[in-house]
Amino acid sequence: MVTLVDSSVWIDFLRDRDTPQTDRLIRLLRSTKILTADLVLTEVLQGVRDERAHDRALELLSLPGILSVSSAEVAIQAARNYRHLRGRGITIRKTIDTLIATRCILDGIPLLYADRDYDPFVQHLGLRSAMDLPTGAE
Repeated sequence: MVTLVDSSVWIDFLRDRDTPQTDRLIRLLRSTKILTADLVLTEVLQGVRDERAHDRALELLSLPGILSVSSAEVAIQAARNYRHLRGRGITIRKTIDTLIATRCILDGIPLLYADRDYDPFVQHLGLRSAMDLPTGAE
């Protein structure tokens, strides 16, 4: 099974932070069962401070396949998902997170994340968290 890795996990990984999500990412990197999204690539590369860090990040994030997140179908469904959550009193802070979560939901791809904005998508819309998968089933 393939897993999409969010920028929140990549950033922690690139900053050598030891978290449950970065531990899972390390296992996924060994099995090469990961995807990077075009929008995740943009978010991570925007945050690097120098060319050396940029080159390292680009090399790591280019290892897996790169998924194009948006299309008209994804955009329309993302707006529906956002409105659904807003109707429950939940506001998602970033449109990019809504697009990524929606793409994962539509394609049945688990998401490895460390950003709380994804939790409502798991709780209310069927997003699969990679942290909820059994070890080895990523």
